[in-house]
Amino acid sequence: MKVKDPQRPRPRAATTRLTLATRTLGPVPDLERHLPSDWWRRLFNSVYIKTDGDVVENDANTQRDVDLLVAAAGIAPAHRVLDLCCGQGRHSLELARRGFEQVVGVDRSRYLIRLAKKRARTAGLSVRFHEGDARKFRYKGQPFDCVALMGNSFGYFEQRADDEAVLETVKANLRARGTLLLDISDGDWMRARFAPRSWEWIDDDHFVCRERALSSDGDRLVSREVVVHAEKGVIADQFYAERLYSREQITALLARRGFGDVALHDGAETASDRNQDLGMMAHRLFLTARAPEKKAAAPPAPRVAYPQVTVILGDPRLADVVKLGGKFNPEDFDTLTRLREALAELKDYAFTFLDDHQTLLSQVRAAPPPFVFNLCDEGFKNDPLRELHLPALLEMFDVPYTGAGPACLGLCYNKALVRAIAQSLDVPVPAESFFGADDSAATIPATFPALVKPNCGDSSMGITKDAVVRDTASLLAYIDWLRERYGRRAILVQEFLTGPEYTVAIVGNPGLTLRVLPPLEVDYGKLPAGLPPLLSYESKWQPDSPYWTDIAYHEARLDEDRKRLLVDYSVTLFERLGCRDYARFDYRADAQGAIKLLEANPNPGWCWDGKLNLMAGYAGLSYADLLRLILEAAQERVSAGVAKAPLP
Repeated sequence: MKVKDPQRPRPRAATTRLTLATRTLGPVPDLERHLPSDWWRRLFNSVYIKTDGDVVENDANTQRDVDLLVAAAGIAPAHRVLDLCCGQGRHSLELARRGFEQVVGVDRSRYLIRLAKKRARTAGLSVRFHEGDARKFRYKGQPFDCVALMGNSFGYFEQRADDEAVLETVKANLRARGTLLLDISDGDWMRARFAPRSWEWIDDDHFVCRERALSSDGDRLVSREVVVHAEKGVIADQFYAERLYSREQITALLARRGFGDVALHDGAETASDRNQDLGMMAHRLFLTARAPEKKAAAPPAPRVAYPQVTVILGDPRLADVVKLGGKFNPEDFDTLTRLREALAELKDYAFTFLDDHQTLLSQVRAAPPPFVFNLCDEGFKNDPLRELHLPALLEMFDVPYTGAGPACLGLCYNKALVRAIAQSLDVPVPAESFFGADDSAATIPATFPALVKPNCGDSSMGITKDAVVRDTASLLAYIDWLRERYGRRAILVQEFLTGPEYTVAIVGNPGLTLRVLPPLEVDYGKLPAGLPPLLSYESKWQPDSPYWTDIAYHEARLDEDRKRLLVDYSVTLFERLGCRDYARFDYRADAQGAIKLLEANPNPGWCWDGKLNLMAGYAGLSYADLLRLILEAAQERVSAGVAKAPLP
């Protein structure tokens, strides 16, 4: 038991609160059995800043660390420094305060990177922060003179091979004979002296209880934290682990990965503002090593990983129930022409086109394409219910492709499931009633005005000007129309939001290159009176409708806090839903201004006049630029070996 001064006066409460109460597992006999393999994806948030703030928000600790970094690595303000696993940027910002002008910080935690950027803006410091995976991050500028892994941020991964991948990332980003600085827990000391249990007050309202145990192989120290609010109860019950390296083990590992001149430096000290449990920071190793000489330049690699690209599209020969008149129209053929023209601008690629769905299966089987640009959002044989069939087919033949996989497409086609997942992630959603295929209309509760739409569908299918209902009679009439038009399928009755409508688009992948395009706002100002303001079926498919001609779009007028909130919601949903390469998220505010999620759109519309390309234009990108970004994101993902997205 390790408790210091349990009767001491508790410190004053901090200005921010932690999250609401959650369930706890209770007593756990085996910590390792409850350890998530990817615990590091979720741990580093506002709770971490509070529980570990006595150490990681301690200015004296940060200044001592940077003193030692500068002296041990022999760096000066003119040197380029990469702060890998930078957290909230405390070391990066301190370097910038000391005149270092070429500092880059990288961390996997979206929350911590956002906090680091905010602090840099507030302090007027020039540090470039990026969200990225330490096993894969590649900076596209000049190599660094020094890469620093500070604050005990090495050894988080379940497999030793991942630790070695981090060192390969360090080598790839360092110049020849550049310096690695590694600040880690002293494994031998920690293995012999760790505290099995401890607890401490964080502030006037919160305390944290910790348990620790060695893994079954003795290789890692597994920890559990239960964070408790004095009145609300448990607000976090979380597990994490770190691999314990002795001096000899880490030296041998560095040598095995090609680093030389390994040196151990004295002076690494850690203090706690609360004079409490230091945990993994109690006794640290501070090492430097030199990167190897760069090998002679290899022959230039191809500029792109897969220059031969097959574009799969909908089949214009077949009927299409979504399109106006049930077939491809002149506007659709114009869209295809503009697509081909834009792709022709991408000189690094050679494109072939495949749109005959009668022979598609046999063609892919006979000669699997090297890479597919999957733009068939119509679905296999133009059936929207079979949109997921094409990526499933490509996976059967091990063909890499752009965009979401079949699991994500199937999930996001079901609006009620997306809504439930969004709610679980604290993303606000409209009030809604689910009306099953076999439910009786008499059982539907409704608050008017309401929006009535099919639960499964996209491209505004089933959403017309009459979908906004204001009384029971019109609600029942529209349900009858939907069933007559589309058969007995599940229907949603949703509160009709009347505030501003926004769209956020993401291109890229978490942990690799991720880009959020400037958000878009829908302008209903010129829509004739009497027409409900919504993006109906007519707005997408009927050129002679006011919904087509009178709705406008412009870059969203949002303050920074609301914009950041929408981006956070979108990136969280992108990752949790298993989106890949590009996706679009639509939101709308209610009458009181609260913004709520409307839909998640994996593989959203890619046409030249669609929302996605409009947002690319706000960022100064052409249509061809947007298509290139999607291709590059997909090929980067495939090349990095993360082709399969996790299920929600």
